[in-house]
Amino acid sequence: MNVAVYGLGRLQRVVLKAMSDLSMCGGLPPEICEQLSVEEQIIKIRVERRKFGREVTIIEGINEKEFDLKKLASKLKSKLATGGTAKNGRIELQGDHRHRVKKILVELGFPEENITVIE
Repeated sequence: MNVAVYGLGRLQRVVLKAMSDLSMCGGLPPEICEQLSVEEQIIKIRVERRKFGREVTIIEGINEKEFDLKKLASKLKSKLATGGTAKNGRIELQGDHRHRVKKILVELGFPEENITVIE
């Protein structure tokens, strides 16, 4: 919405903000909106080989605006007992953990049909 809000009163600004929030989900309740955002994501899990033959599991496709990648990376690292980081909109984990990561993401509420493991 490209509306100037300078001349509006406090109540009008609150109503305008509420209307803009509703337009993002089409007026659906926040719980349903959150579930739809989770189901829209296509998550790709793959392994990259780095120098000296090291393997790194890359998880891409998780929306940074919906989920805190650093917290998710922290959960994955603790469950997998490995190192890693969250940067550039993706999570990198040391080692080959493709199938274990998929199981953990499903446990965390991501739909299994939206998670693709690239061999």
